[in-house]
Amino acid sequence: MLKIAWSPEYAHPLPPGHRFPMEKYELLPEQLVYEGTVTSSNFFKPNALEEKEIIKVHDPVYWQKLKNLTLSRSEERATGFPLSEALVQREILIMGGSVQAAQFALLNGIAMNIAGGTHHAFADRGEGFCLLNDIALAADFLVSSGSVQKVLVVDLDVHQGNGTASIFQERSEVFTFSMHGQKNYPHRKEKSDLDIELPDGIGDEAYLKLLENHLPRLIEKLEPEFIIYQSGVDVLKTDKLGRLGMSLAGVQKRDHLVLSLARKNKIPIMCCMGGGYSPQIRHIIEAHAQVYRLAQELFF
Repeated sequence: MLKIAWSPEYAHPLPPGHRFPMEKYELLPEQLVYEGTVTSSNFFKPNALEEKEIIKVHDPVYWQKLKNLTLSRSEERATGFPLSEALVQREILIMGGSVQAAQFALLNGIAMNIAGGTHHAFADRGEGFCLLNDIALAADFLVSSGSVQKVLVVDLDVHQGNGTASIFQERSEVFTFSMHGQKNYPHRKEKSDLDIELPDGIGDEAYLKLLENHLPRLIEKLEPEFIIYQSGVDVLKTDKLGRLGMSLAGVQKRDHLVLSLARKNKIPIMCCMGGGYSPQIRHIIEAHAQVYRLAQELFF
């Protein structure tokens, strides 16, 4: 069965007019159930990740500031969210969701987190709507628990996974692959193990050709035992923060390529959702929903 981490607390209330589309965390599960892709039994409520796991990846001083709500004004502003106890609780639930989904993926071949993909969080700070890094925490858990020896992070959000790249810069057990907008946020990029920078306006054909040229060869060369897939949908032409030119069909082909390669090579894969900022929420939900449909089609 496809297991999906989700909690109502994922949809954290934000001030009116905030540009982050928090409502997608309510609407996406509803859409998946409504259309029959999943039932309520597919969802599990994650447990909050324990502090001892968080500080394996994150600086204990930063974690204490976050937990005690003592971030400076500039540190809080960099995250993009008003800091509160409820927000921190949401974050550690999402972190637990990705770690626990990774465990389900080891059993079932694939599992998902309705949220996550918080790739802008560094060991010692948060940025860009990311306070803690679920990708890094899940990868570290898989390796430190002895479940696997090599994790491949496939980050296809339009924004570089700068926090993830920084965290694993000196760790060979985790290979970071980021394919992102060259001129987009973050303006100061980190060095992933493999970065593919994309020009503004790139469309489906050119994007998919680049992915087809790199990902299969990467899997063949690295022989990873696990894939963490950041499936951000801010690559859409409609996205107000994306600057690329992809269609819904193109995003579906992208997701199909990643999931089918994992299935073909018998590599467990955990998918976290990443960003999406199209003005019409239906475009965001439809783009995210496609990867769940593919998971059911290809793995079950």
